[in-house]
Amino acid sequence: MENKKATLEYVLNGLMRRYRERVPDVQKVSDAMIAEDIIANASEIENDHIAFRTMGVPQLGIKSFEKIFLHLGYEKRDYFYFEGKKLDAYWFSPPKPEYPRIFVSELRVNDLPQNIQDIIRSYTDEVKSDPVDRLDLNDGAAVDEFLHRPLWSMPTWEDYSALLKESEYAAWVIYNRYYLNHYTISVHNLKEGYNSIQEFNDFLEKTGIKLNDAGGKIKISPDGGLLQSSTVAEIIDAEFAGGEVHPISGSYVEFAERKVLPQFQHLKPAEIKREHRREGFETGNADKIFESTFTSQTVKRKSKVEIEK
Repeated sequence: MENKKATLEYVLNGLMRRYRERVPDVQKVSDAMIAEDIIANASEIENDHIAFRTMGVPQLGIKSFEKIFLHLGYEKRDYFYFEGKKLDAYWFSPPKPEYPRIFVSELRVNDLPQNIQDIIRSYTDEVKSDPVDRLDLNDGAAVDEFLHRPLWSMPTWEDYSALLKESEYAAWVIYNRYYLNHYTISVHNLKEGYNSIQEFNDFLEKTGIKLNDAGGKIKISPDGGLLQSSTVAEIIDAEFAGGEVHPISGSYVEFAERKVLPQFQHLKPAEIKREHRREGFETGNADKIFESTFTSQTVKRKSKVEIEK
């Protein structure tokens, strides 16, 4: 079990290291939290969950990806269906409370128009069999390398543009060619004045961070127990096949507040642990969080960048 713990920590650290490098908002948020004296350093940030996006084709998708984290002690939990975005998803609970939950979504490729399916498969068919089956899942370095290795060729701008019109999720996955989409800061355990989504959103906006307002800046589960918000994904200059460069959506940072469950409301703040708070996820919230990388949101950030120029 100690070996699996070391492997899992290696993999999680690798994911976060590269994510910080790719998504400037990660550093921007943590630096602002330090400057505001909310935390002393970034290691104090509690990671509620990390989310991954996959393609629903036979040799890839959730059933391939999940082998890694099931092996490392995660447990598969609730299923979610996103009809409008044509996605399936599951969340996975960690082996210990100090590790993040995992949320994995998968595009239902067969539900898309044939011409879009053909574009997607022209890339994913380069992967002939499930690549996870060839991995040593006890080798943290090998798993880490796999999770950041492009699995198919760099797409053309023409293909990306065609996908974008039909499914922005499809375009994002085909371009990025890897899994990690975002991570999530738990705000409920931060100090007074910052430990609710509303207070934390106010702080973020004061520092100039743009929030996703699809469905409102705060996404609230029907039971009121899970509140979420997210930054608008940054616009990045992306290189396509043939050397063409175009601005596209990158990744974002999410924030979550999990309320104490009714049966534990009597507990003092110092006594509240993870198991006393609202668990799991909620389709309505996640549906709008997905849009953090969608043009309807990023265009607001793009126009801001252009104005600053």
